[in-house]
Amino acid sequence: MTSPRLAARAVIVHQDRLLLVNAWPGGQSPLWCAPGGGVNRGTSLPENLRREVHEETGLTIAVGAPCLINEFHDPQGSFHQVEVFFRCTITEGQLSDNWQDPEGIVTTRRFFTEPQVRALPLKPSSLPDVAFGTGLSYDPLEPIVR
Repeated sequence: MTSPRLAARAVIVHQDRLLLVNAWPGGQSPLWCAPGGGVNRGTSLPENLRREVHEETGLTIAVGAPCLINEFHDPQGSFHQVEVFFRCTITEGQLSDNWQDPEGIVTTRRFFTEPQVRALPLKPSSLPDVAFGTGLSYDPLEPIVR
């Protein structure tokens, strides 16, 4: 059995819209999530998050306070991930359909209003409440949905 994977994710609400990405290569799933990803050993969560957000979106961000801790797993496999979400703000850049994720995972990135977010298939399920609310939340272990 492997240890859980640690990831950092950004909650970016800009002009009352939440930034989400589709992190399935080639759009294999309609599932959306907050930008971010796995943490590299020896690098802080905020440093990892700034790198991941830039790779996935082309945006430069300032990382603020943590707002959500989420964990999920694949009940049929060995995957288990713990994610720490941070409130972030954009300091430089604009979204562009021409941006290329160097890892080729994120192909779509968009801002969504709160009603739009609530209608999307996304993980974690608590993300809309956290993004458009306040405080720190813990979302306990939930299964991966594809």
